[in-house]
Amino acid sequence: MSEQITLRSIGVRVYLPSLLYGIGQGAIAPIVALSARDLGASVGVAGLVVAAAGAGQLIGDLPAGALAGRIGERRAMLAATGLVIAALAACLFAGSLWVLGVGIFCTGLAAAVWGLARQAYLAEVVPFHLRARAMSTLGGVQRIGAFLGPFLGAGAVHLWGTDSPYGLHIVAAVIAAGLLLTLPDPPGRAQLSEQPAKGSVRTLEVARAHLSVLRTLGMATLMVGAVRASRQVVIPLWADTIGLDAATTSLIFGVAGAVDMLLFYPAGKVMDRVGRAFVAVPSMLVLGVAHLLLPLTHSAQTLALVALVMGFGNGIGSGIIMTLGADLSPPVGRTAFLGAWRLCSDAGGSAGPLVIAAVSASLALAPAIALMGGVGLVGAWLLGRWIPRHVPTPQRA
Repeated sequence: MSEQITLRSIGVRVYLPSLLYGIGQGAIAPIVALSARDLGASVGVAGLVVAAAGAGQLIGDLPAGALAGRIGERRAMLAATGLVIAALAACLFAGSLWVLGVGIFCTGLAAAVWGLARQAYLAEVVPFHLRARAMSTLGGVQRIGAFLGPFLGAGAVHLWGTDSPYGLHIVAAVIAAGLLLTLPDPPGRAQLSEQPAKGSVRTLEVARAHLSVLRTLGMATLMVGAVRASRQVVIPLWADTIGLDAATTSLIFGVAGAVDMLLFYPAGKVMDRVGRAFVAVPSMLVLGVAHLLLPLTHSAQTLALVALVMGFGNGIGSGIIMTLGADLSPPVGRTAFLGAWRLCSDAGGSAGPLVIAAVSASLALAPAIALMGGVGLVGAWLLGRWIPRHVPTPQRA
């Protein structure tokens, strides 16, 4: 039955709700710090409120796997939607920083469930020869949502005020949940989105059983997450260091993001045709080298060029972590394994900006950026070493 699955057959059912949810996430991303500042937070405290979403996603990875395995991916996503609606309503009417911070933290918990459930569903229904394209398309849809969301949020702010993007996210989440309830599943596989997985096991048991994978490729994905997150921090910080204004920095960041966004399908096709390592290793090599080049830039033109290289490197790696997780996940305990797998990547995503901050505070920004470049090169080496040992090579037709 899985051979009947095509990307077109699952497109609306899987990707449209994810796009809507991603647009909502993108809409609130630029205004969380502003909301905190409006409530009297210092710049540092506002940064902590913004970081609460990442902390929520990190802490939510393992429970998300357990929840999806216990009640099924569709019900888990609907439960997460209920949580995010309540959290966003708290943010919308927050009268204190604590309420805002807890609300943002809960949006991270909900995002963990949504991300894992979508990944688990695709890992189950999509055959191996289409899996990378399915996962990279999911990653691309999330990038498109993150790209479009701030523009729609800006329109909402213009019409209804600073906190209106929270309401926009609520609307997007409600519509996404409505689509989950009303759209049909791919033929013959409806039970996968409605029923809990058979043979569910405890997350720790699954993690122990696959410890050799988690401590090898899992460590590599941690580095991937760290370098990817670092990219989003170092570009604006270095732009400020060389004296670029906010408008120029935003333009450079946006163009690099567009390059990143447009490469997801070619990346998935290469992974399906010739293997995961043929995308994963070059992606990290490009990101690592671009980090090493960034401190050498001293103008808007050279910074833009390096930012475009970073966008290219990140874009060709679209979906690689989700694809590897799907390849490695066992039929029994799949969601539990994916929770542990996503924890590795999300831990790296949380650690990357912290490393940049710590090294910058003790030394300077340039050594911090160079350090993350080295992490990227080591990550490329680990991926090149361990992917061929754990993941089968696609058979060419």
